[in-house]
Amino acid sequence: MVTNQQAAEMLADYDKDDIKIATVCSHSSLQIFDGARKEGFDTIGIAVGERPKFYDAYPKGKPDEFIVVDEYEDIIDKAGEMRDKNAIVVPHGSFVEYMGSDKFKDLEVPTFGNRNVLDWESNRNKEREWLTSAGVEMPGIIEDPEDIDQPVLVKYHGAKGGRGFFIAKNYTDFKLGIDRDQEYHIQEYIMGTRYYMHYFFSPIKQEGYQMDRGVLEMLSIDRRDESNIDEMYKLGSQEELRKMMIFPSFVVTGNVPVVLRESLLPKVFEMGEKVVDRAYELFGGLYGSFCLETIVTEDLDFKVFEISSRIVAGTNPFISGSPYSELMEENLSTGRRIAREIKLGIERDELDKIIT
Repeated sequence: MVTNQQAAEMLADYDKDDIKIATVCSHSSLQIFDGARKEGFDTIGIAVGERPKFYDAYPKGKPDEFIVVDEYEDIIDKAGEMRDKNAIVVPHGSFVEYMGSDKFKDLEVPTFGNRNVLDWESNRNKEREWLTSAGVEMPGIIEDPEDIDQPVLVKYHGAKGGRGFFIAKNYTDFKLGIDRDQEYHIQEYIMGTRYYMHYFFSPIKQEGYQMDRGVLEMLSIDRRDESNIDEMYKLGSQEELRKMMIFPSFVVTGNVPVVLRESLLPKVFEMGEKVVDRAYELFGGLYGSFCLETIVTEDLDFKVFEISSRIVAGTNPFISGSPYSELMEENLSTGRRIAREIKLGIERDELDKIIT
């Protein structure tokens, strides 16, 4: 894994007046490139397989140049070329998941955020240790699938956009849906409304919601459209659908903007603050963009069922800003906020605090 010292040494050879922002052409790349351009950075799109044609339709979100590789694993071979271009890599869900977290940690290019978080985020058990020890509430877990006596959600390790997740109400349901070749996690199914909070933590900004180590922001909130689970209720009970070999799927297909009732905002900031503080104690910090994936119950309590430690696709509806970021600054997307943080790091000579 690339160490902080190695990242600092790579940055020391960079021309700070010619920094470029690079990411894989997928997931949230349009807003990452758009945000970088708005902050004066040139951009590099890493294309897997072939250069995507659809970027030509969106010139403001089109990278200034492309690096094309055959497979995700080949990105690591382009590290020298990216360093020669003074590139800083911005990770997103597709980038890390399909390249593989181990290979991503070995990518010898300065990277926005803390790579140490990947060990804690990609493993459901370590993720749970992090969040519960931070003091946030999570759904209960079932260790033995034969003990399932209530609705549960079965999830596989890693960021898969909901792919493969399924609901089970008993052991028979579990056996019908499980892929035993993958590591899985069984958690209590919580009744409520799912909200995905898009935070940003800056260890170098000085104005805003102050914490001991920096400033916490909450830029936007979304809900997720999923491939068929949201429409299956129209067809009848799941038991009958299973007989027809129709199974619920949680694969995310789109994102819907949300505004939370204002009285819940103190709880939102309290959760984010606890998670960031605990991250510094466990593995050296969580900085930049992250998302707490939550369920709000009828009692207006939050249950956190997952964390994503980088920009999430749920921020894509807010390329021109959200109802929350507009109260901070006009046209502030998460992609632009990342570029703004890199720019601030350059200006204050503090890139080492946000780059690994």
